[in-house]
Amino acid sequence: MANIVVSGLINVETTLRVDGFPLHYQPVRFPVHSVETTVSGVGYNVARALSTLGNRVRLLSLFGADPVGMLVPAALREAGLDEQYVLATMPATAQSVILYDGSGRRSASTDLKDIQERNYPADLFHQALAGADLAALCNIGFSRPFLQRAREAGVPIATDVHTIADLDDPYDQDFMAAADILFMSDEKLPCPPEEWARRVQDRYGTPLVIIGLGSAGALLAVRQDGYIGRVPAVQTRPVVNTIGAGDALFSAFVHGYLRTRDPYAALRRAVVFASYKIGEKGGAAGFLDARALEEWVGRTNW
Repeated sequence: MANIVVSGLINVETTLRVDGFPLHYQPVRFPVHSVETTVSGVGYNVARALSTLGNRVRLLSLFGADPVGMLVPAALREAGLDEQYVLATMPATAQSVILYDGSGRRSASTDLKDIQERNYPADLFHQALAGADLAALCNIGFSRPFLQRAREAGVPIATDVHTIADLDDPYDQDFMAAADILFMSDEKLPCPPEEWARRVQDRYGTPLVIIGLGSAGALLAVRQDGYIGRVPAVQTRPVVNTIGAGDALFSAFVHGYLRTRDPYAALRRAVVFASYKIGEKGGAAGFLDARALEEWVGRTNW
């Protein structure tokens, strides 16, 4: 069991199943049992997944003192997450709307409110970091100052920059430069994932680079071994909604790597974990615990 600090976004997420993409105009629809509102966001998703897998998690985040924000403390308690470092200092809580179709494709719209102009108290971060085995610093603005502080404390950093197309991206460059474990998606890469992973490691010296490839699985680059290779996707159950798949992949890899220090085995297990997760509607739903994950891994023919 690892001690992990997670700093990242919490938002209130509304999911809606649609007939397909592109959307066709309809003035009124009555999609029974197709609209759900839950607490989600990258920080919450990662913290909940890591906690479900058996880790001790301290989640740092901000939300609003508004009616929507009232959902957040209840969700934290339900998930067994410590509320101490989740602060209601914003006037309004970030929200997202996720449209998804029968094949699992999704379209996400996220309203961050004014969270990118907000700071998180440095003293609370230092308090939360004490005894941590890793800091999962999601690429939200208030996490940025923590990159240097975690490195100064000798705590490894894992982060996910999601869609990226430029090594000098002004928003994500700090996160890429600081990460020991760096995740991203292949959706906007300007070159093949293998070439991109080489470029990242040549520029930043990143020990572990993982690129999510969607339905094709994931790519792993291990700098000390000079290795770049792919882990194929697996199907554990029918796909409902792919929202949160990257958060699940990230969380399970971090869990597995901290437990075994074997990035190859960690990614194989993470692919299984993410596959199972996308059999649910919401970004924060569908996480296996450690025992169930091992059972599903045992059923997989690699």
